[in-house]
Parts: sequence; C-alpha cells; structure tokens
Amino acid sequence: MSKKKIIIIGGGAAGFFCAANLDEAKYSVTILEQNSDVLQKVKISGGGRCNVSHACFDPKELVSFYPRGNKELLSVFHKFQPGDTMDWFDKRNVALKIEGDNRIFPESNSSQTIIDTLVNEVANKRFEVKTQSVVLDIKQQDAKYVVSTNTAEYVADYVIYTTGSSPKSLKLIKNLGHNIVEPVPSLFTFNIKNDTLKDLMGTSFPHAEVSIPSLKMEESGPMLITHWGLSGPAILKISAWKARELAAQQYRFNIVVNFLGTDRVDAEETFKSFRNDNPKKTVGASKIFDITTRFWHRILWLSKVDLDKNISNITTKELQKITENLCENQMTVTGKSTYKDEFVTAGGVELKEIDFKNMSSKILTNFYLSGEVLNIDAVTGGFNFQACWSAAWLMAQDLNSK
Repeated sequence: MSKKKIIIIGGGAAGFFCAANLDEAKYSVTILEQNSDVLQKVKISGGGRCNVSHACFDPKELVSFYPRGNKELLSVFHKFQPGDTMDWFDKRNVALKIEGDNRIFPESNSSQTIIDTLVNEVANKRFEVKTQSVVLDIKQQDAKYVVSTNTAEYVADYVIYTTGSSPKSLKLIKNLGHNIVEPVPSLFTFNIKNDTLKDLMGTSFPHAEVSIPSLKMEESGPMLITHWGLSGPAILKISAWKARELAAQQYRFNIVVNFLGTDRVDAEETFKSFRNDNPKKTVGASKIFDITTRFWHRILWLSKVDLDKNISNITTKELQKITENLCENQMTVTGKSTYKDEFVTAGGVELKEIDFKNMSSKILTNFYLSGEVLNIDAVTGGFNFQACWSAAWLMAQDLNSK
C-alpha cells in the first residue's frame, strides 16, 4: 500500500518534533523551510544553550505561564507535559538538567545537541527536508492539498502548518478561511530615559516589583538595567500579559518600580534598624539593602543626601525621599526593544477554530496547526517551546492512529 503524503510547512521546533514522532511506515513526509537553516529559534534560545522546557509538571500550574492559550492548553498538557519532553530526549540519550530557576537545558549547554537530535530523528525516518522553500500558495484540490513554493509544487494528503507568526504565513492561512487575531509583540523590554538608571547598565535586582497603574497590573521577579531601560523577568512578564494593551498605548505609559520588592514602611524600618546598630557610619558607606553600592549612591544623589553625611543625622524627610526613590520610583516608558533575539508575538489563528484534542483545524479537513502561528504565547523560561513539543506530539499521535 502506498504511503500517505504529509507536507510540514515550517522547519522549526513544532514542525520537526511532529515529524520526529510520525510513523515512517505510514507516511512519506516533506518539511518545507523558507530559510537556509532549520530550527533557527532553537539555535538562539537561551543564549545558544536552548531552554528546552520548564520543570513545572502540574498542567494546572503550567498553564498559568501562558497569557494566551491557557484554557486550551490544559487538555494538551494533560497528555504531554515537560516530564514527557524530558523522557523523550532521555530515550534518545540527550541528558537534560533542571537549573535553579527551574528552566530545563541540555547538559551540553549547547542548542546544537537539541538540533542534532531532531534532525537525526527526521533523517533516520528518511523524511525530506527542503530549505529555501518559500510557500507561495496552498490550494485544496479534491481531497488533497497542492502546496506551491518558489521552486516546486507538492501534493499532500495532510498539511501540518507550523510556520511561526510572520505576516506572510498568517495571510496564507487567512486566505484558506481561518480568522486571525492581529499579532502584536510580546516579551519585550522597556525603553526608559530616567536619571535613576543612567549609566548603570548591568545592575540587577533579585526581587523587584513593577506596576502599571493605568492597567492595574503588577509583576515581580528579577530585573536588570540595560542600555535602553529595564529588562529581566519582572519586565518580560508584564510585557507578555499586557501585550495587547501596551500596543494600544503605542508603548508609552507610566510605571512604578520597587527596586527592593519590599514596601516603604518595611524599608524605613530596615534603615532605622541599621542606623541603630551602626550610628557612626556615613550613609554612603552603609550597606543596608540588597543593591549595589553604585545604585545606592545614585539613590542618595536623587534624594539629595550627601554620601559623607553620618547615618545618625539623616532626617525623617530625607529617609522618606530615599525610600520613595527605592520603593515607589515613577518612570515613563517611551518604547520597547525585542528581548535578545527571542521575538515572540501575541496573536495568530483564532483558538476557537482549532480542535485541541489533536491540533486539527475545524475549518479545513486533514490540516493541522501548531506553534506561534496560533494565538498562543508564554512568558520566558522554556514555556513557548513546551507548547510546541506538546502540540506537535498530539498531531503526530493523531496521524499515527489513522
């Protein structure tokens, strides 16, 4: 009996993982990738180490990291979750490790390990990979699909659409009848010009809190001063959860930053306690809070407090100004920057048009979608990849059962 033909459009994480799990006895598979290299996002992820997933093994908790798609992904993660991802790679002799912040990486600390494993799995099944193949059109013809590229035409019994969220790929799927939620950036850093941050790039804060009063939104976590403003998990989480609202404000809004992650009253008590124990120290030489000396000196300068002033002589008014600058620092965001190279969007194919039992289209027969082409995205930490692995595995299982 001749094998059924599957065309996978998009040679990224979802496309390759689906192919790696397909039954080569049943299917002949071709992966079409428009770039000259496959798995490009896998390559750059985690600074080139590939943040494969996140050590969160309870589906109910896991979905809380997805601003869009959390309800739909619950059933998906009940069938395939990070523990299953670890097991899949382990069976292929890829050792993974869980780091202190629960992110999962290969022991090799190289994304090439993950790329090689996926590429080898697909090659061992004798599936074809065609790079520099730009899909120009997809047409339904009888019970099949005709996929036209810049170099050839392919006829398929099934199409797996894992293209990412480029405007071109969304236009193609829209032409086939799917509705699109207009994509906007997610996971971005805040551009801020403020004297508190000036020339302090690289300064980090382990327990910061950031709020956007106009949106009644607050997030906490590590934060980092960059050349442009602020980054780190606290900022990225807010940018993901409020991606659409911040786009509507054209990335111009006010934030309140708490560099200590503790309220002003507690900060004042900590200061007073230190002062009682060290009455003869100068305020500039005092290590009171979990911040760098350079940043402490900047706060004192902003608060108009002389570094050489004896800590016992700090007035109530000066102390209030210091804690205001530390715990309730108001800043204006004037734009955004992409987080490293990890460009993620909020938006894509409407989720109500997808059957999450198997990731098939409710609009098109024998057509599956997964990855960033869907209106699903997550905060940083390996969650976006996990959504790819899980959905791709479901698609493969469904096809293998046919």
